[in-house]
Amino acid sequence: MEFQESAKRSQDEIHDRVTTQQQEPTHDEPASKRQRLDESAEAQNGTTQKSPVERVKGVAPIKAEYLVVAPGQSTKIVVPEVVNDDEAEGRATIEHQQQGDSRDAGKGGKRKKKTGQNKERTFGTFSDVQRLCNSVAWTTEFSPRSCKFGERCNGLHDIRKYLKEGRRADLDTFGGKCPTLSKFGKCPSGWRCLFVSSHSKEVEHEDGRKELVLTDKDGNTYPDNGETGETNTEVVNNVEGQIKIDLSRKRVQFEKSDKYLEWLAKDTQIFRDHHHKQKDGNGEALDYRAMYVEPPFKPSEKKRLYFGRETPALAPLTTQGNLPFRRLCVDLGCELTYSEMALGMPLLQGAKSDWTLMRAHKSEITPPRFNGDGPITQGYDNSKDLKFGAQIAANVPWVAIKSSEALARFLPHLRLIDLNCGCPIDMVYKSGAGSALLDAPSKLERMIRGMNAVSEDVPITAKIRMGVRDDKFTAQKNIERLALGSEDLRDVLGAPGCAAVTLHGRTRQQRYTRAANWEYIAETAAMIKRLNEKTDSLTDTIREVDERTLPNGGRMFFIGNGDCYSHVDYFDHVDNAKVDTVMIGRGAIIKPWIYEEIQTGQYLDKSATERLAYIEKFARYGMEAWGSDELGVNYTRRFLLEFLSFFSRYTPIGLLEYLPPSINERPPAYKGRNELETLLASKDYKDWIKISEMFLGPAPATFSFTPKHKSNSYEIEAEG
Repeated sequence: MEFQESAKRSQDEIHDRVTTQQQEPTHDEPASKRQRLDESAEAQNGTTQKSPVERVKGVAPIKAEYLVVAPGQSTKIVVPEVVNDDEAEGRATIEHQQQGDSRDAGKGGKRKKKTGQNKERTFGTFSDVQRLCNSVAWTTEFSPRSCKFGERCNGLHDIRKYLKEGRRADLDTFGGKCPTLSKFGKCPSGWRCLFVSSHSKEVEHEDGRKELVLTDKDGNTYPDNGETGETNTEVVNNVEGQIKIDLSRKRVQFEKSDKYLEWLAKDTQIFRDHHHKQKDGNGEALDYRAMYVEPPFKPSEKKRLYFGRETPALAPLTTQGNLPFRRLCVDLGCELTYSEMALGMPLLQGAKSDWTLMRAHKSEITPPRFNGDGPITQGYDNSKDLKFGAQIAANVPWVAIKSSEALARFLPHLRLIDLNCGCPIDMVYKSGAGSALLDAPSKLERMIRGMNAVSEDVPITAKIRMGVRDDKFTAQKNIERLALGSEDLRDVLGAPGCAAVTLHGRTRQQRYTRAANWEYIAETAAMIKRLNEKTDSLTDTIREVDERTLPNGGRMFFIGNGDCYSHVDYFDHVDNAKVDTVMIGRGAIIKPWIYEEIQTGQYLDKSATERLAYIEKFARYGMEAWGSDELGVNYTRRFLLEFLSFFSRYTPIGLLEYLPPSINERPPAYKGRNELETLLASKDYKDWIKISEMFLGPAPATFSFTPKHKSNSYEIEAEG
C-alpha cells in the first residue's frame, strides 16, 4: 500500500532529523496484526487486574514500563496541565505573532513555560523569492500569454530564470513525483509546482531551439491552447470570483431577505398593537398574520433530514475543520460534516477567506450511511441526502438572514445551514454572536425564523451550549422556543422551523475546566421527546402550532456534543442519553479513526506506522486542495501542524492500564513502543515541524509556527 510504504520509508529519516531517548528493544506491529480490544478485553485490562499504576484523576493510566522518570525525579505522578481548547470552537482575533516581553521570561535568560492561548499568531512568509507572472505560469516557454501589465509587471517572464533563481529547488518527498499530478493527471500549479521536474521536459525543435514544456501524467505536452489545464475536479461549492466581487461591491440583490426584513422592521409595533387587543374572533390574529411574509418554502416543505445511530458527525471546528481533515475523517467513517464557522458579515462582503470555508470534497456530497433502524422522518430520501452542512455566526438578524439566502443561492451542495449559538470566544461573544444569543432568545428566534424564510429548501439548525453562566442553564427554554416558538407568536406565525439542535454539554463560563454534562443532555433529550410527541405536562399551555411550520414532519432532531472519545462513549450517549447521534470535536482531531471504532464497535490500537500514514494522507489531501506550489505546500504545512497539536495528545491503547480512555486525561511523560511512537507523542512543536518535513520537505527559513496553546511554546529572555 502506497501510504504504508511511504510511512515506513519515513521512519528511516527519524534518526537523522530528531534525537530521541534510548529506547528498549520493541517493535511496531503491522496493520494486519494490530491489537483490537473489545469489551471483554476491557474487562480483563481494567478493574479485574491489579495494576502497579496508581489511578489519578485527570492522568492517563500509562503502564509502568513505559513511564519516563528523570534521574532524581519523584516517581509520584503529577497531574498534567489541562489545555484550554476553546480556540477550536471559534475564531478569535486576527492572527498576529505573539510577542513576548520581559514579564514572560525567567530570570537570567532561562526559558519560562507559557500557559493559556496564543491568540495572536503569524506563520511567517512562504512565497517564492521572485514571483512568476501568471502570463507564463502555465504555458510553454515560447508561447506565453499577453501580460496585461506590460512593462509595469514586476513578475518574472523568463521560466528558466524563475526555475534557477526565483524559487527553491524541487522537493524530493513522495519520490520527487507531484501528488496532484498522480491524482489528476495534470498539475494545476504549473511551473510553480515544487515537483515540476516530474511533469516538465525540454523539447528540441527542428531549428535547434530547446523549449521547456509542461507535461501530463503520460508525458504528453500540455497545455496546447494556453489554458491552465484542469483544476481539482473533486472540490465542490467553488463560488465564482465574479460573485464575490459583486458581493463586495453590493451588486447582489437579496430580494427574499429584503422583503422579509421590511416586514420584520414593522413587526414590533404591529405585534404590540395586536397583542393588546382582545382576540374575540373578529380576525385580530388573522389580520396580523396577513401582514407576515410567507416564505416560498415552509419548514415542512424543506428537505427532510436524518440523524441516527449510524451517522456520527464531525463538529464544525475552527482551523482544524478544514477540507483535507474532513476528507480524512470521511475516509475513516464520519457520516456528517460541517464547514468551519464562517462569519455572516464577511460572507455578505464577498470575503474570499470565508467563502473558501464553504468548499467541500466530493466524498462529502455522497449520502450518509442509512440503516433505517431509528425513527425515520416521513418523506426522507437518503439517495438525495449528503453529508456536508455549513455553519455561520451572526450578531443581528439581518446578517443571519441575508447570509443564509446567499449560501442557499450560491452553494449547490448544501445539506443544512447551522447557526452557531455556542462560540465562547470573547470577540464573538462581545459582538452579540455565538453564545451571546443564549441570553437573547427573542433575537435567536427571529434569526431562525428569518433564515428559514429565505433559505429555499435548505433546512436550518442551531448549535448551542447549556447556557452562558454556570448558575443559569438556559438550553431547555431556548430549545422549547426553537421547537415551538414563543407563546405569543406560535399561534400566529407557527413554529420557527428549527430542524435540529446540537447541545454542547458545557456553559460558556465553564469552558473546558470540567467534563461535559451528559446528565443535562439526557434531561434535554427527554424534554425534546416530549415536545416531539406533544404528550408532556405543558400540553395544556402549548397552543397548537401550524403544522406547515414544523420541519421533518414535526420532528426536531437532537444531537449531543462533548468529550466523546471512543465507541463506548458514543453508544453510551446514544443508548442512555437518548440523543439521535453524537457530534465529535476534539476526540476526532486526536484520533480520527474514532469513526472507524464506532463502525466496528471495538477499540483499534493503531500502530505508529498507521498513524504516520494518516499524516501522509493529510499532506496529500492538503496539496490537492491548496496546490503543490510554495504557497500550497506551506498552507498544508501550517494546517498539518495545527492537526498535530491535537494528534500528539493521543495515548496508544496498548500503553494504558485501564479502559475506556478519557479525553480529559493527560498522560505523564512516557516512551512509546518504538521511536516513531515516541516522536508522535511529542508536545514540542519543533518535532511537529520535523514530522511535516517528512512529506512536505524542509520548512522555508521564513516560515514560523506558534501553537495556539502557550503550553507548547517557550520564549527566551532577550540578551541584556
